[in-house]
Amino acid sequence: MTALPEGYTLVTDQDAIDAVAAHAYLTTSYWSRGIPLETVQRALAGSLCVAVRHAGAQVAFARVVTDRATFAYLADVYVLDANRGQGLSKAMVAALHAHPELQGLRRWMLMTRDAHGLYAQFGWTPLANPALAMERHDPQVYA
Repeated sequence: MTALPEGYTLVTDQDAIDAVAAHAYLTTSYWSRGIPLETVQRALAGSLCVAVRHAGAQVAFARVVTDRATFAYLADVYVLDANRGQGLSKAMVAALHAHPELQGLRRWMLMTRDAHGLYAQFGWTPLANPALAMERHDPQVYA
């Protein structure tokens, strides 16, 4: 597991995850602009989540949507600008990869516009056969 800098704490307890803090970031992100707080709360409740706390605040977050048997989708990974460059995203991804409920899965997936280098460090690759993948996407759902 990737070590965190002094003063940072990785949390996996669902009760320690700050949905309001996650919402504050996600509602401005390129992938979920305008997402309602209630939607974030439901998403977190149905996911395995990890966050990083510093000075009493949540400064990073990631979640996995999974059946805990065959498939996992890594989503909503972020680190606040002031805390970037310290390995927080690496620590979160490593913690999720090591999570006992996520072992032996046949497939993990994610979508990213700009973090391919991060995920490649953990063995993620572009789709081997993109023609197999399909999506049903409504980018205006929160508008």
